[in-house]
Amino acid sequence: MRTTCPRACDPPGARANLTHARARLTIDLGAIVANWKRLGVLAHPAEAAAVVKADAYGLGLLPVASALAKAGCGTFFVAHASEGAALRRILRDGGHAAAIYILHGGPLDAAGLELYQAHDLRPVLASLPELSFWAGALNDHDGLPTSAVHFDTGMNRLGLRAGDVDAARAVSPALVMSHFITSEIPDDPNNAAQMARFASLRRAFPHAKASLANSSGIFLGPKARHDLVRPGFALYGGNPCPGQPNPMLPTVRLDVPMLQFRDVSAGETVGYGARFTARKPMRLAVVPLGYADGFARNGGALDDNPDQGCLALVGQQRCRFVGRVSMDLSVIDVSEVPEAWLTPGTMAQVLGQAVTLDDLATATQRIGYEVLTSLGRRFERVYQTL
Repeated sequence: MRTTCPRACDPPGARANLTHARARLTIDLGAIVANWKRLGVLAHPAEAAAVVKADAYGLGLLPVASALAKAGCGTFFVAHASEGAALRRILRDGGHAAAIYILHGGPLDAAGLELYQAHDLRPVLASLPELSFWAGALNDHDGLPTSAVHFDTGMNRLGLRAGDVDAARAVSPALVMSHFITSEIPDDPNNAAQMARFASLRRAFPHAKASLANSSGIFLGPKARHDLVRPGFALYGGNPCPGQPNPMLPTVRLDVPMLQFRDVSAGETVGYGARFTARKPMRLAVVPLGYADGFARNGGALDDNPDQGCLALVGQQRCRFVGRVSMDLSVIDVSEVPEAWLTPGTMAQVLGQAVTLDDLATATQRIGYEVLTSLGRRFERVYQTL
């Protein structure tokens, strides 16, 4: 069922050049910075860092980190040392200094040590072998960066155990941290249990800062925030409070040009596998968006679930994707869109204020993190500056 949306997409005649017909991803750097500042106000007096791993959740490390550093962000987290080296070059080129923590601190070896030292990267040490290596390196080398230690308080993923406290003290970490497992569910008892475990652990490190809260953890209150919070998903417009109105600004918009229109009769099928059958005469729009662009293969409605599938905004009308999504192309049912909008090259909005990140994730049985980090490299990327 389609519903009318009060916000319009591009007006009739606003269209892509079909010679270079590409989807356009618009990334609002001002909104990302505003989200970071909003979280910083909420977390105060804790410092708000920024998690920019995975190419800033797929939105571009260089523009995103540059904008955040310019706004005053002084601590960043990435997953790998190679990401940290790239980030340090970006910050130096922009004249910014900041602490960079490498969440996957290992494997640590001679080459890795050289990388950490050359780019002033701080490893997050999460195992006894890593602690041992770093303690030895501190004895053998001058001028090594400081480090963080990561304790497992319930995730059973990376992390030291409570019994490793003495070994962790030996490296004199600047930061002691852990990670929530159910912070997006405020009343889950795991949250209180983890906060209690972490509070006990941090007392063993009186001179180190402490960090537990991710994006959702910030909203669990002061006991979760400690000295430093580590927002990631919420910076990029993801909802840190599922089931409630999203307190964050949207940061991305994806528009795709409609390339061609087809009228089909009742009984005709659409797409690979003949998985969608028109139940009545329909008008369809073909758009250059497929799973090679990170759009999910299950994004279109199928015969066994005709009311599912992603939505797009064409003019002021919500329209459903139909049929199996292919590598480069998808099909949208535009039967109820006024004729004035149905011109080749006119844009349809797939992601934005009208069709949110949560909408797109739910329709494809994914999470918003996966949607963001899958956004394709073939899109024309437009950055809205501060």
